[in-house]
Amino acid sequence: MKRKKASDFDQGLLDLFDQYVHGLVDRRFFVKEASKYAIGGLTVAGILDSLSPNYAWAQQVDPADESLEAGYETYSSPEGNGEMRGYLVRPKAAKGKLPGVLVVHENRGLNPYVEDVVRRLAKAGYVAFGPDALWPLGGYPGTDDEGRVMQRKLDRGLIVKDFIAGARHLAGHHSCNGNIGVVGFCFGGWMSNRLAVHLPDLIKAAVPYYGGQPTAEETARIKAAIQLHYGGLDERVNAGWPAYEAALQANGVDYEAYFYEGANHGFHNDTTPRFDEEAAALAWERTLAFFAKHLERA
Repeated sequence: MKRKKASDFDQGLLDLFDQYVHGLVDRRFFVKEASKYAIGGLTVAGILDSLSPNYAWAQQVDPADESLEAGYETYSSPEGNGEMRGYLVRPKAAKGKLPGVLVVHENRGLNPYVEDVVRRLAKAGYVAFGPDALWPLGGYPGTDDEGRVMQRKLDRGLIVKDFIAGARHLAGHHSCNGNIGVVGFCFGGWMSNRLAVHLPDLIKAAVPYYGGQPTAEETARIKAAIQLHYGGLDERVNAGWPAYEAALQANGVDYEAYFYEGANHGFHNDTTPRFDEEAAALAWERTLAFFAKHLERA
């Protein structure tokens, strides 16, 4: 399939798709409204297919890359959903312990795109760990549509506990020096903010991409440095930014925020048309520089 860009679609359709994949409208409503854009022989099914991820586009780091040691690890989440599993990748040639970065997926489980992000961080010199919130239900099912349905079945409060346990598992890993950062996308951006709130003495740097914001009261607990990335066209998530910024400033939190003009929600995900190559590259460059600054190497 030829890769399409956001500019190939009406912005109204992209906004509708965003509402659909985040559960704000059901499939019936999406089909009804999307039919208005089905012109010139294009069908609603074709629209949905063209907006859905193509994981053949995502792989930047070969899963079999010989410079990396990669595998799945289980860990205990006694206050959450019990036994959990995640994807852990680290550089083979590392001498001594390394900082760790927890990678939090979107609202659909640990899909191939997020696993690739885990490998990208390992290539950058970190012990990277990506837990799968869907593991209690059997793990990421192979498609994002199914993954979204599965994740909605789980209690969000318990998922938070599962990622707290995942961060602690990473911090205690034999290859990690205990300096922990977190990066996440969409739901994972929301979770990155939550981990900064719930683990103020563990998380040193948090990088939420287009994620929901904590309350002012919760923000007061944050000790980590925060770097935030938002798509300029993402009105839904951006609506919460002014209050969050005010709380960050009021509490003296070390933060930096970037808005990418013309970029949609999900602009870092290189498997969908919402991917913005220029914005994603710049945001990732900033992310790596931020972790290098705040996560000291042993």
